[in-house]
Amino acid sequence: MKELVINIQLVYYIYVRKSTDVEDKQVLSVEAQIVELRKYAADNNMKIAGVIVEKQSAKTPGRKKFNAMMQDIEAGKTNGVLSWHPDRLARNSVDGGHIIYLLDQARLVSLKFPTFWFENTSQGKFMLSMAFSQSKYYVDNLSDNTKRGLRQKVRRGEFPSKAPVGYINDVRTKSIVIDKRLAPHVVAAFELYATGGKRLEDIAIFLAVKGIKTKGNKLLSKDQVKHMLKNPFYYGHFYYAGEVHEGKHKAIIDKNLYDRVQAVLARRGYTRKAKNEPQAFCGLLACGVCNMSITAEKKIKHQKNGNVHEYVYYRCSRKSKVIKCVEPPMTEPQLLAQLTDILQGYALPKSWAVELGRMLDEDEKQAEQSSGVFIADARSKIGNLQSKLQRLLDSYLDQDIDQSTYKAKQAELMSEKKSLEEQIGKLTLAANAWVEPMRQWLKQAYDLNKIAKGTEPSAIKQAFAEIEGLNLFLENKKARLSPRPISALPPPNSWQALRAAREKTTSMGGNSGKNPNLVGDIGFEPITSTTSMWRSSQMS
Repeated sequence: MKELVINIQLVYYIYVRKSTDVEDKQVLSVEAQIVELRKYAADNNMKIAGVIVEKQSAKTPGRKKFNAMMQDIEAGKTNGVLSWHPDRLARNSVDGGHIIYLLDQARLVSLKFPTFWFENTSQGKFMLSMAFSQSKYYVDNLSDNTKRGLRQKVRRGEFPSKAPVGYINDVRTKSIVIDKRLAPHVVAAFELYATGGKRLEDIAIFLAVKGIKTKGNKLLSKDQVKHMLKNPFYYGHFYYAGEVHEGKHKAIIDKNLYDRVQAVLARRGYTRKAKNEPQAFCGLLACGVCNMSITAEKKIKHQKNGNVHEYVYYRCSRKSKVIKCVEPPMTEPQLLAQLTDILQGYALPKSWAVELGRMLDEDEKQAEQSSGVFIADARSKIGNLQSKLQRLLDSYLDQDIDQSTYKAKQAELMSEKKSLEEQIGKLTLAANAWVEPMRQWLKQAYDLNKIAKGTEPSAIKQAFAEIEGLNLFLENKKARLSPRPISALPPPNSWQALRAAREKTTSMGGNSGKNPNLVGDIGFEPITSTTSMWRSSQMS
């Protein structure tokens, strides 16, 4: 009987990931991983379906692109994954278990790693699960080990941070030693201030003369000088986690001098008492008449029957020296109602959010397709350039061309090849760089509906602060936006585009649905300096 042999066509996804977490500091960059994995695939004749680049931590489940790749594997669109190391795929038990499960179900047929051996056997899956578990243990244990090491240094009397002025960190002995050049000046600063006749500014000037300044070559601020004078490090102790510990470094002043300095600081220090506690909308509006800031004050009314009522009024601060402002104050409930109405004008209706989200998904797919075409064309050109370089070298070795001609042409071809490689790298990383910020903006604009209905003053003020290019004025007890400049140009940012679209829809008798004012001719995203610049670079 002939043995039945079934050949399975292996198609791989290249999965590349790097986050900003501490455990990823020693991992190759995204560009380096792509280069190494493509070389590995070429050397082993592997068929690649696409490259997936993700910049997100794998400590917890929920990576969007990783989950999409796993769905493609379950659907049978591909059956292999090529990655730098198992910890690029998973650092948590859920994602690691999902990969093992797909291997068990024969949906995922092959996993390849340049730095890790794996075969789809019982032993191979056991080793893979151990690698996933080790990656998860490393993440969980990293923070504890770091904190434990710092606590141990503190127990030994070693300050686990950068040495203050007057000391230096000795990298040879991994200890803190006295800076013989600056320490005498620090001691003199303590002695000067202990006399009681010098201000913090005077100490800063004295230190500057001795060469102790900021990194920007400026005088130390009063707070910096005060922090130095209150630092117990100089007499042999140090603060860590809010507690004072005894250090084993050498002190440069005695405790008596330190105590005298603290007594002078305490005698000169004072606490300011606020006349009124800060109110929610302070700093949000300006006066529409004199352009001064709007302030608030609290009034307390005592009735004869014993009832006490508190009222908050908002009014112009009247600090203008040119205009005598007589704008009347208004109560907080009145101002809150008006600001809520204005904020509602920037809220994205649900039907618009759904439609724009769909359009965003379509634009993302189109961008991926167009970038894929460009990358394929660029790779083809790089292959041709590589062939030209080889033929050029052969011609030079065969003495068909002289050395100067060879060097000039080689530099030209190498320069063109490098430019194409850089374009591929940039496009691979930034083809859809605008998509995630756009999704966040849609969510932020849609969430304004809930904020406006909640009428929470602090939340409303925060929402206004996040709306770009917004100026609010208070005039005749009416909150209004700044007047728009007369111009035929489109609105300068997405928030003004959204408000203009809502106003136009309202004037036409509608309140929902797709609105053409939000969509440009080039793509979906609202026209801003960033997106328009990016689009221009992609079309050129």
